[in-house]
Amino acid sequence: MKQVSKFTKSIGIVSLIAISSCYGVNLNKVLWPKIESHIKKNPKVENQIQSILKNMTLEEKVGQMVQAEIKHATPEDVKKYHLGSVLNGGGSFPNNNKYASIKDWLKLADSYYTASVDKANGRAGIPIIWGTDAVHGHNNVMGATIFPHNIGLGAMDNPKVLEQIGQITALEVLSTGIDWVFAPTVAVARNDRWGRAYEAYAENPMLVKKLAGPMVYGLQGRDAKALGQDNVISTAKHFIGDGGTFNGIDQGDNRSTEQELLDIHGQGYITALEAGAQTVMATFNSWKGKKIHGSRYLLTEVLKNKMGFDGFVIGDWNGHGQVKGCSNDSCAQAINAGVDMLMAPQDWKALIKNTINDVKAGKITQARIDDAVTRILRVKLRANLFTKGIPSKRKHANSNIGITKSREIARQAVRESLVLLKNKKQILPLNPKSTILVAGSVAHDIGRQSGGWTLTWQGTGNQNSDFPGGTSIYDGVKKVTTAAGGKAILSKNGTFNKRPDAAIVVFGERPYAEGQGDLNDLNYGLTFAQDLAILKKLKKEGIPVISVFITGRPLWVNPEINASDAFVVAWLPGTEGVGVSDVLFKTKKAYDFKGKLPFSWPNHAMQSELNLGQQSYKPLFKYGYGLTYKDSDNLGDNLSEQAYPGGSAPAPAEKLTVFKGRTYSPFVSYVGDYKNWKKPLNADMGASVAGLVTVISVDKDIQEDARQITFKGGDSNFYFQADTNIDLSSYTKNGVIKLDIRIDKRPNNEANILMGLAKVNFNNYLNVEAMKKWETIAIPLKCFVDKGADFKNFNMPLSFATFGSMQLSIANVDVLKNRPKTVKEFNCK
Repeated sequence: MKQVSKFTKSIGIVSLIAISSCYGVNLNKVLWPKIESHIKKNPKVENQIQSILKNMTLEEKVGQMVQAEIKHATPEDVKKYHLGSVLNGGGSFPNNNKYASIKDWLKLADSYYTASVDKANGRAGIPIIWGTDAVHGHNNVMGATIFPHNIGLGAMDNPKVLEQIGQITALEVLSTGIDWVFAPTVAVARNDRWGRAYEAYAENPMLVKKLAGPMVYGLQGRDAKALGQDNVISTAKHFIGDGGTFNGIDQGDNRSTEQELLDIHGQGYITALEAGAQTVMATFNSWKGKKIHGSRYLLTEVLKNKMGFDGFVIGDWNGHGQVKGCSNDSCAQAINAGVDMLMAPQDWKALIKNTINDVKAGKITQARIDDAVTRILRVKLRANLFTKGIPSKRKHANSNIGITKSREIARQAVRESLVLLKNKKQILPLNPKSTILVAGSVAHDIGRQSGGWTLTWQGTGNQNSDFPGGTSIYDGVKKVTTAAGGKAILSKNGTFNKRPDAAIVVFGERPYAEGQGDLNDLNYGLTFAQDLAILKKLKKEGIPVISVFITGRPLWVNPEINASDAFVVAWLPGTEGVGVSDVLFKTKKAYDFKGKLPFSWPNHAMQSELNLGQQSYKPLFKYGYGLTYKDSDNLGDNLSEQAYPGGSAPAPAEKLTVFKGRTYSPFVSYVGDYKNWKKPLNADMGASVAGLVTVISVDKDIQEDARQITFKGGDSNFYFQADTNIDLSSYTKNGVIKLDIRIDKRPNNEANILMGLAKVNFNNYLNVEAMKKWETIAIPLKCFVDKGADFKNFNMPLSFATFGSMQLSIANVDVLKNRPKTVKEFNCK
């Protein structure tokens, strides 16, 4: 097995970490670099800023500092409240229509722009700036070119192509009248359990540093004075340390020393700011227990003063509301810390009012307000927003979405991002004249292969017809084999009538995004046992098996690798699935594998914090590994299939998360009725076979973080279950199931909560509690112990069952070893 170390030549990470360990948080020893931005200050622009600023009212200034979501702000609001910005969050569209046309996008952009520049009644008439999460192409828009997520681009390691991707993304965003993208993410993911790991280029800060600059140049262009008509404003995010939180918990606490913040988590900002990134997004996470949205030291002293950033800091989605003493509609602390524009999707009106009052009360100085507005105006002037005119009349309006040239670059990125981990007896490349069985859950699913942040926030609820012009991996195999006289047979479950020459099995993670993507451990098979069953079935029948793994991070897949003759990591390739078949088959163009692992690959399921430079660095595949067709492979089929060092999944010390925005491994959500009592749900949504129970996503605290379960009448259930058992016998003394619940419709028949076969009547609770009101309850595990539940062999943490109709919503389901005193206890007697 040849170790390819292409990436390790320039990393320097071992020495960086060694240096970091010598330092505490002595500020005098941490030398944050002074950045020389590609875009220089222009005296003419600075004079224009002061001219505008002196004629603005306090209301106009504060309005410039607030960003509202398009669902919650009309063009009339923009005019009345002097809003400086709007955004469309993930899964938000003009007219709330996922299928909105480009004309619909432009029409709304025109409306906002026209309202903002209205100078009636002495208004300043400052153009609004619309921001969007174009994190792998213009991913909120139907028909756009969707590129591989950042983890795949890190595996590609091609700065030239990365800059081209930035250029294409800019043109497609401009096609819809939008001027600003919340990209690139320059996080350095250090724990693979983190649900945003795929948004990082690598675990290695030097590779992130290498790639951040080219993406900014692609988005913003290389003009040292201003952004041209072919460019959009970029955002380096999330400042700082989002990829290094304790246990990989999204929005958690980064406990690094300050030197480590710079050496590991700050490197991408160096090249992004050098390339002229005009905005920086503050991060949700804390540093040593303090939310960074409220950290004046990091946002002002470090970023603005020491590093010399002269653009503006944008907050993340209600991130200011997480600062101690703040709420979503009031946070002087975040503004004083250095957040120049607050992202307040829904509560922006109250935020504007409260901020104005804070200025009048002296909680925020006029100088701080003027500094924030100066920075916002500077970026708007550099982006030529004052002279670009109405969006629908601009150069690129309605002209660049999903064009062939763009898709060719995306296809190249797919080819170059593929990483070959195994190639037994050099089975690859395949002969395109062969008969190929294409199997697996992701074989013909463009939404699954694209991942989160694709049309919807979590990337769920999409179908192939939502991607006009895109190709699935099966589409690519079919195209290559048909052209050569071969044949591709699609069979999701791997069955066939005529024996194929080989099988390509495409499987992997379901889409997820922030928060909902966090994992308990890295054991892929706990949630997706059916994939291994297909591989073993084909292998037993003597059919050569090529696995194509769709994933946003390294996962423990030793059994799946053992059951494969070749194993390819395709990451989250986006809409151009045909790029996979370009490399798998021997064609006239003869593409080879180029991708190298941007993350170390785990030896077992608990090895989630595995990074080059650690003292106990023992991965299965090292950072930078990746075979080519010239390399010999002696891996074999005998990798250890013991997922956990102790032999079984360890019981969590205090808490077992079951559902937090999505179902956590090892659990899967199911619905059942008389036609099928165990139907798994896709992204925790769907319906039972007979339609007696349906599950949809609803919003509680954040977007799509809860599920509403509707029982339509007749014996049916909804439940979480794992394929393996966990010993939770130590939990039974004081343990509880804690969940947030809202009763939307009371039952008209018997209703029960179950753990395994042990059930507790739920009707009393349902009949006395207030309707349609969220509350947190704790159900003692003793309730179920008394009914015969086996917690030594635990696999079903929660089930709702009824013989009638009812509707309820749930969120944040945990099994806790000790009941929180502040949570209401469910009376199960």
